[in-house]
Amino acid sequence: MSQPRFGEFSRSLLDPGSHLTRIGQGEVGGKAHGLASIREVLRQGLDFDRYEGMRIDIPPLAVLCTDAFDKFMKRNHLYDVAASDLPDDRISHAFQKADLPFDVLGDIRALANQVHTPLAVRSSSLLEDAKHEPFAGIYATKMIPCDQYDADARFRQIVEAIKFVYASTYSRGAKDYRIATGHKDDDERMAVIIQELVGRRHHRRFYPELSGVARSYNFYPVGPAKPDEGVVSLALGLGKTIVDGGLCWSYSPEYPKVEPPFGSVDKLLKGTQTEFWVVNMGEPREYDPTQETEYLLLDTLAGAERDGTLRYLASTYSPLSGRLSIGTGFPGPRALTFAPILVLEEMHLNELLRELLRLCESALGAPVEIEFATTFNPISFGFLQVRVMEVFREETQIDPLDLSSEEVLVSTDAAMGNGVVDSICDIVYTRPDRFDLKHTAAMVPELGSINRKLVASGRPYLLVVLGRLGTTDPWLGIPIRWASISGARVVVEATGENVRVELSQGSHFFHNIVSLGVKYFNLPFNRRHKIDWGWLERGDPVEETTFLKHVRFPLPLNVRVDGRSGRGVIYKPVDKRNG
Repeated sequence: MSQPRFGEFSRSLLDPGSHLTRIGQGEVGGKAHGLASIREVLRQGLDFDRYEGMRIDIPPLAVLCTDAFDKFMKRNHLYDVAASDLPDDRISHAFQKADLPFDVLGDIRALANQVHTPLAVRSSSLLEDAKHEPFAGIYATKMIPCDQYDADARFRQIVEAIKFVYASTYSRGAKDYRIATGHKDDDERMAVIIQELVGRRHHRRFYPELSGVARSYNFYPVGPAKPDEGVVSLALGLGKTIVDGGLCWSYSPEYPKVEPPFGSVDKLLKGTQTEFWVVNMGEPREYDPTQETEYLLLDTLAGAERDGTLRYLASTYSPLSGRLSIGTGFPGPRALTFAPILVLEEMHLNELLRELLRLCESALGAPVEIEFATTFNPISFGFLQVRVMEVFREETQIDPLDLSSEEVLVSTDAAMGNGVVDSICDIVYTRPDRFDLKHTAAMVPELGSINRKLVASGRPYLLVVLGRLGTTDPWLGIPIRWASISGARVVVEATGENVRVELSQGSHFFHNIVSLGVKYFNLPFNRRHKIDWGWLERGDPVEETTFLKHVRFPLPLNVRVDGRSGRGVIYKPVDKRNG
């Protein structure tokens, strides 16, 4: 794939025909580099004639290069603050008080003068989206409305968002993640993408009707689907729902008309998306430039119904028949099944996604994950991001009978990854007797603290939790960022009597598990495989918190995952001298 080129900053940022532009003379970072490279691939390889009536492109963007970051840090004497153990909010406040370099303010001011539409201000660091050491979701993104009549107000929002992204370079989670991946703080430098946000305004809210993540490799194929046929996740509103692990609709692009196995209409209604993220175009709830969600709101399907944005997304439940009917032609509870698009094929979205996955996989030479957002009437498809998925293919075979042995601590037929791990003596787990979904937010600092100690001592560990990891909804599991469990080399997500949620990963969480070679075990409530909690309790206690326990064994566990079958097993330590 040819090296992308960025033009000098253009004052016609929102001109669809303009090139991707740069502010400054440094590096553009991994994320911007990937977008620029794939833009040429799409322009040369995509058959646009097949998608008449659809505008398909990467939304216009400008990149603030890494030299601005270097000057910002040096001139404001921020390196000591960045390297300190100050809490994230203190570091962020220090960055907000600092001044951006004078030589880039003119271009940022020119950008603010011309833009009257929401922007996404995203990280694009040198280490970000590397193939073998991904930094997906480690650094910040901030959505800003940028629609004020006063250009000074728009300028302030852009500048504050840039500083917010800069500060995320030195968050506690980012520092821990760099340690876990063998990097020093000095290895990292931050570029920032300032990009037009895909969406449409509805009263005082702005959002895309459809956001999605598509992967060319699926670790959990269902029904007739095969792993290399991929998987797509769709959601109403901003893509934050998907990348943060919220409820969304997942399907194989080879079988778009096959519904996920909910088992009943009632379970489907409870298991599909009911809330969605929007940009708040009215007065913000409170002024706080150190918060990612300063200008974001959660809305319900009732709000989307008033906006008229469910036309291509929903099915309707009929109490008389007890069935779902495609569309919104009559009153009733709505379920986001995306059937008008996937079943009735009222637009060629699935066909486009299949072609995009094929093109990107061919260009990058590996399985890929792409993020996108779409608006309707007319249809505008925004290609937001592409990253490589690392698929490990070592030969590890597990017989079904191996899952039931007395020596087994954990087993499942829904594991992810491949290969063997035999270096773990430490186990961190949520205490089942004290676990309650209403307390998951309180578990985040406890888990982060234990992770930091284990990372600092160079001890990989097994993490066993109830509910989801990485979700932003605390009623589904622990709302933790990947950086705060960066030392885990094996992760087990399980359910219980009081935790019967669907287990899944958000896009960023999923990508880091795959690319770092972390072995992942999924134990749904209705499967026969369990965890030997009693054996865990017999481990030597290292630390015990309100909701977690850290135990250590003198001999290592033996973890095996068969990527072809999805079987995984964790054997209890065996003293080979006596075995």
